[in-house]
Amino acid sequence: MNKLLTAIILVVTFGVLSAQEKRKISLQEAVKLGIENSKYLKIDQAQIEESTANLLAAKNKQLPELTVSGSYLYLPLEPNVDLKIPGMAGGGPKVSNVLYGSANLSVPIYSGGRIKYGIKSAEYLVEASKLNAENDKNAIAYNISQAYNNLFKANEVVKLLKENLISSQKRDESFIKLENNGVIARNDRLKAQLQTSNIELQLMEAENNYSIANINMDLLLGLPDNTEIEVDSNYIGEDDLGKPDDYYLNLARENRNDIKALDYQRKAAALGSKSAKAEHLPSLAFTGGYVAADIPKLLTITNAVNVGVGIQYNLSNIWKKNSSYVQSKAKEQELAANNDLLNDNVTLEVRRDYQNDLFAHKKIDVYQRALEQAEENYRITLNKYNAGLETITNLLDADTAKITANVNVITSKADAALAHKKLLQTTGTINNN
Repeated sequence: MNKLLTAIILVVTFGVLSAQEKRKISLQEAVKLGIENSKYLKIDQAQIEESTANLLAAKNKQLPELTVSGSYLYLPLEPNVDLKIPGMAGGGPKVSNVLYGSANLSVPIYSGGRIKYGIKSAEYLVEASKLNAENDKNAIAYNISQAYNNLFKANEVVKLLKENLISSQKRDESFIKLENNGVIARNDRLKAQLQTSNIELQLMEAENNYSIANINMDLLLGLPDNTEIEVDSNYIGEDDLGKPDDYYLNLARENRNDIKALDYQRKAAALGSKSAKAEHLPSLAFTGGYVAADIPKLLTITNAVNVGVGIQYNLSNIWKKNSSYVQSKAKEQELAANNDLLNDNVTLEVRRDYQNDLFAHKKIDVYQRALEQAEENYRITLNKYNAGLETITNLLDADTAKITANVNVITSKADAALAHKKLLQTTGTINNN
């Protein structure tokens, strides 16, 4: 019976483990997957298509307009027809229906530049929407890098705590034997076991954090939520901060897509002002038409073709204020202010992230020295304890300090790598690699 129960447990356990797919993904692959499956970028794509449709509508305004119309009228009551043509006075023929058709053609010749400005403005807005999408890609790349970094740290902490738990459990076994032989007091053995319990709790918390980080990565990358992601630690230490902050500031000014997008928006707004100003100018168009009509027993018209030039001017523009022009100029001023603000923010962000990058790398050296000190302190404390010159409390404290120092070294290296990714995102070059 016990063997059967054991077999069932093994089968169920194997089934659960096999249901979870394990996949090793590099940071570059994670960023690529995240961008391909991003819902935010799907919204950006829809906005690009909307801008492209507006451009098509602007281009359509320069094409000829051709309209065709026709009517058939039935007259249930006999109309009174009195012809005033000499020699044909008196009642006319009976009319019961009328057939009428026409075709009109209009080709724009001059519109004050409104069509030309509209097309160019729409082109600028299409480019701006594309650049906004690229800027969102940069933000998504950093968010994925951050999630990947969290998964790496969680995994490393889990591995470290597992190693320490095994060591602590072996120490407990040794202390039980020493207690049974009367070498150590029961109180010392209990303190050691309490340390083991604390490590177990830390491990449980770390494994929980790892599970949450893994689920987050699955969702970001568009993978099944039961996929266990194995990270590649080679991305740690890939950063190179051998250049001054001015280099990264110039890099940002050259590569930031939000700066480029705003520049296109300003160009579009300037053309919008020109187009609004042109509303006070007349419009000129080539016109042509064809008319045909048939009134049985009374009138038939065919081959009535007309060509000419039409001009249109709204006389109310003389006394009406051009509100569209005022609005366009206000939009230009708003975008100019936004441009100044954006440049200030870029300067602040680059210098801030550069300093954070420097600080993160300096912390690695400090934590590395602290680890060396913690390991040496534990070695000395252990030797003294074995010689009966140190207490179990100090030994356990030294062990805890060593564990903390190891965790700090691992997380500081990961944080430094992420800090450099943030700097690259701020300069708009995170996806260039």
